[in-house]
Amino acid sequence: MMKQWMTLLLAMTLLVSLLPSAMAEEAVSTLYVKKVENLPEDFIFGMDVSSVLAEERSGVIYRDFDGSEADLFRVLADNGINYIRVRVWNDPYDAQGRGFGGGNCDTAAAVEMGRRATANGMKLLVDFHYSDFWADPGKQMVPRSWKGMDIETKTEAVYQFTRDCLLQMKDAGVDVGMVQVGNETNGRLCGERTWFNIQYLMQAGARATREVYPGALVALHFANPEKEGSYATYAGKMAYYNVDYDVFATSYYPYWHGSLDNLSRVLTEIAETYGKKVMVVETSYAFTPEDSDFSGNTIGEGGGIVKDYPFTVQGQANCIRNITETVVNRTGGAGIGVVYWEGAWITVGGQSWEENHEKWEAFGSGWASSYAAVYDPDDAGRYYGGSAVDNQAMFDAQGRPLESLKVFSLMRTGNDIPPVADALEEVTLICDLNAPLRLPQTVNAVMTDDSRAAVPVQWHLSAAEESRMHTSGPAQYDVIGTTGGMTAHCYVSMVEYNYLTDYSFEEGGVGWEITDLKNADELYVEDKSTDSLTGTRHMHFWSARKDSVEFTVEQTVRDLPAGKYRFTVSIMGGDAGDTDIYAYVKLDGQIVGTAPMRITSYGNWDTTTVPAFDYQPGHTVAVGVYVKCQGAGNGAWGKIDDALLNSVQE
Repeated sequence: MMKQWMTLLLAMTLLVSLLPSAMAEEAVSTLYVKKVENLPEDFIFGMDVSSVLAEERSGVIYRDFDGSEADLFRVLADNGINYIRVRVWNDPYDAQGRGFGGGNCDTAAAVEMGRRATANGMKLLVDFHYSDFWADPGKQMVPRSWKGMDIETKTEAVYQFTRDCLLQMKDAGVDVGMVQVGNETNGRLCGERTWFNIQYLMQAGARATREVYPGALVALHFANPEKEGSYATYAGKMAYYNVDYDVFATSYYPYWHGSLDNLSRVLTEIAETYGKKVMVVETSYAFTPEDSDFSGNTIGEGGGIVKDYPFTVQGQANCIRNITETVVNRTGGAGIGVVYWEGAWITVGGQSWEENHEKWEAFGSGWASSYAAVYDPDDAGRYYGGSAVDNQAMFDAQGRPLESLKVFSLMRTGNDIPPVADALEEVTLICDLNAPLRLPQTVNAVMTDDSRAAVPVQWHLSAAEESRMHTSGPAQYDVIGTTGGMTAHCYVSMVEYNYLTDYSFEEGGVGWEITDLKNADELYVEDKSTDSLTGTRHMHFWSARKDSVEFTVEQTVRDLPAGKYRFTVSIMGGDAGDTDIYAYVKLDGQIVGTAPMRITSYGNWDTTTVPAFDYQPGHTVAVGVYVKCQGAGNGAWGKIDDALLNSVQE
């Protein structure tokens, strides 16, 4: 009896902690922040606000914590930001002078933002894209005025453009602390696709920076630290060509870019091997899953993302704090900064998509305008719209700062207040259609200090609803529960019994045999939820050379019950060229059934099923996928996931 009373008392204590503590003493902030030890005084806390001028011209008003109208730059400086990052595009306008959007970030805009940053005691980080619009790993387009230039002429153009822009900043009194030569340059830059040519452009940008701002740091910027060996390759190429730079900078969006342990490992390796400073030059996290401007967001509930923190103001702050901790204390002393990306890019305030669209088109305050079609017809020209990151900003829809903005200053002192529950951790279950559904009796409350506390939960699932889940075939369901006035979610996948081991490669490929027939550059089980059909892992392949992708991935199954079976598997990828890809079934080593498979483009999974086959005990079954890709010049690549061997009812 005493044990039962103790259990009940603990549960009641945890449930009480789910409610905001009105009795707690007033603190500096309601934000829980653990101090980051060893944080240097000059550590860079940056904010990219490249869209701010377009936002202000669209009527956006920023406010301080008292609710009074305020200069955004002053609000940021008052809350621990000491660097402002601005992107620079060569010519983001069409022939009629209509802006492409994304802030219409030309040299003049960068100079104006630099002037305002300097006036508020902050340094400027200049991010040269060497493009007329967005540059990222998949898009490094040459500026229109540089099209057709040979590498020598283009190198001189990069030098002159960089130098002219920086001279305008210097004439305006802008305090430039760092210059970024290229944006997310993963093997491409300004239309170039070979490191031999890319390094010339990087050298030119660095040379111009040294001449105009000799005290500024030169940074090179890369993305996808989660891709095994990529950063070692990039840094090795820079060393081989003796590229002049100070900072190896990375994007790190926790939804896509792997764990902090991996980030620590790859940045430390760069710092120790090449003696470079390292930093996270782009990051962000959602404080809500909701959209506020009638234009879809990059991140929301669902989808193939890693959600290490709840989508709350506290979750946003904890994310920033933990990234900072990693850069400061887990890179061998080489970490110098963290920059938050577009923390003020909020809705322009209209009550409909049409009303906002007028402002996005007129002032460039959306991610792209329709006018960008003259430069980027396949992407911006088709999918133009508003802010895709308004739910990742650090200001609300009315321009008021979120409490999470205080994290930059509070990391220096800490704000160790009693933790309370911030959200409930989502639960995921896989249930066989022929087995009972057992929902958990407790869920984890995510506390404001990022700890977890188990609390009892009441699920709202009727017997009739549960019966339909078992009789409606494979499907996914969101079962709702409540605890302490908060809503809990259990995402249940109802599946047919699968006779394969490690069907979605979550255990690292246990039971699977990989046979590489052409020595592909990469062929392994990859841990990356955004590229997985189920879970976080999948079979990954990539190779840069033509005709170097040919392999099988196969699993042998013994002692099946007698009956009829079917084999289903999924694949996606790109740049495959001519292919010969098929799923197959073998009985005693002989192929008895195949089904063709196609690779089209990223995110487009092709699921195929080999025709049903009969099995009698005493034989050996093997199922697998054969892949052969000629390649299309950029390196054939793909992902294989969700291999299912199910019985077929007669």
